Amino acid sequence: MEITELGSGSASNTTNRFSDLSSDEFMRIMFTELSNQNPLDPQDSQQLMEQISSLRSIESDVQLVAQLEQLVQQNQLASAGSLVGKSVSGLDEGFHAVNGRVQSVSVEDGTVFLNIESGERLPFDNLEEIYDDTLGH
Repeated sequence: MEITELGSGSASNTTNRFSDLSSDEFMRIMFTELSNQNPLDPQDSQQLMEQISSLRSIESDVQLVAQLEQLVQQNQLASAGSLVGKSVSGLDEGFHAVNGRVQSVSVEDGTVFLNIESGERLPFDNLEEIYDDTLGH
């Protein structure tokens, strides 16, 4: 006779579902909850203020994360731009070795790429070495 644990799967599924919620979805749920309160049994003011404060805090955090991501991308783009004309090596998106002189820099879907003269692209995050190819690298 096999004995299985009750409820173990549903708890982890619920946790996973909540962690998969985006902040926009969470805020939408909170706004819906606030707007659909029973007028005959409203929540107390302090609880309502705590929920509104939580919403504002979440919105502020989301904006801060977006601004930080943009700042990181701008920093990477500026750093990558200084490599134009220099020789580099690293791994492409398929983790194959790439080396050569940087011809230009581009951004695609938030990723900064070093465009190598050979036509290959090197994600800036995968840059391993910057070298002077006149020294016989």
